[in-house]
Order: sequence, then C-alpha cells, then structure tokens
Amino acid sequence: MGASKGIGRAAAESLAREGARIAAASRSPDRIEQTAAELSSETGADVRPFRADTDAPETLPGLVQSVREALGPVEILVVNTGGPPPGDPLSFGREQWESAYRSLVLAPMALIEAVVPDMRARGWGRIVNVTSTATREPIPGLMLSNSHRPAAVGAFKTLSRELGKDGILLNSVAPGRIATERIASMAGTPLEQLRSHPQPDIPVGRLGEPREMGDVIAFLCSERASYVTGVSLMVDGGLTRSV
Repeated sequence: MGASKGIGRAAAESLAREGARIAAASRSPDRIEQTAAELSSETGADVRPFRADTDAPETLPGLVQSVREALGPVEILVVNTGGPPPGDPLSFGREQWESAYRSLVLAPMALIEAVVPDMRARGWGRIVNVTSTATREPIPGLMLSNSHRPAAVGAFKTLSRELGKDGILLNSVAPGRIATERIASMAGTPLEQLRSHPQPDIPVGRLGEPREMGDVIAFLCSERASYVTGVSLMVDGGLTRSV
C-alpha cells in the first residue's frame, strides 16, 4: 500500500529484490503505473500497479480480490498509509477525525480481514503495518496521528496472538525521521537540502533513508523472521528516548 513513493515504494523495491511478485497500490493511477514500470525494470521482478484509497476502506476487499486474480493469493501484506495533516490539536473538525480513523484503523483491518482466509488456508502469512514513533512518544502537532496510530498497534498486537497458531505473523514498524516528501513538506525545506542537514537530536546524526525502512520490512516478511510477531519496532536512529 502507498507504494508510489517514499517508504511504500522502498518496501516494494526491497521485497522485489528478494524475489517477491509485487502488487503495488496507490491512490494515484498515473504515479503507480510509472512506479511499477520502474521497479520492474530495476529489479527484474513482476510488479503490477493497482489503484487503491485507504480513505475508503469499503473498497479494499475488492482490491485484494483484484490482486488475487492477477497474482494469486496474498502471502505478504504491507499496510502503509500516509499520515494525517499536522495542526493545532484542537483545530480539527469531525470529518478530519473520521478520515484519520478510516485511513489508519479501519483500512488496515479491512485489508487484514480480506487476506487472512487465504493465509490461513496456506498456513503462512506476513502482515506489516507502517506506523510512526508517535505510537511510543507523541509528536508535537500531530494530534490525529498520535491518537489513531496507537490503536492500529494495539489491533496488531491483539491479532498476533490470535493468528500466530495459523502461521500468520503481524508486526508494526515505526519510522522516525525518514527522508521522504512528507517530512520535507512538514519542515518546509527541499528534501535534498534536508538530507544534508545535521540532526543533533538523532543519535546517528542523520535522517533515515527509505531503503533502510524497506529492508527492515522485507526482513520481517521473510522466513528469517519466523519467530517475530506482535512487535512494534522503532526504526528511528535512536530518536525515541523511552525504553
């Protein structure tokens, strides 16, 4: 999901390089078609474009059915939804709260409900949700993300206990400051310029790269991570201070 750019694209690329066939989904049909063509060319993998909008969870079972018809049953699901807008914590209207809930909580659940039957039938599955360090330490100005992403982490933890016996592993990955268009937009600084800025409050001293997130996601989706489930993993260069 969200595979046309940033962390979603990086996850698709990392999985493609591991030999997976990829259903790359995004709400922008033009952008996802271009991305799929580029990833197919760069990796040699079978990468197919699909249009999907996590703000409309009721459409997502149809997406899973389309993927099943094109590529076969889904074995790996990477849930990746863009973050809600920043702003004054008390400035958001009811529609914005409901949109964040649809995107960050209902959409992952709709996708999980659609893919789990095939995973159960095969006795194997991997589901990873891209969240945020806001699930551990609230980020100033991100009221909607701070409120809804922890709900998704709780749902994944609950499901991991129910689905482990079926060979289905669910984990969350929480990116810190990753060099994406979203963080550049929030900082009001061009991305390439932001990459060169020192980051003194991050122990490793720099922004993370999308490929570093993609590789962590690919590991959690692999057989090598077969004893890891119910985890919320910080991928933040040491930014979060809590234990």
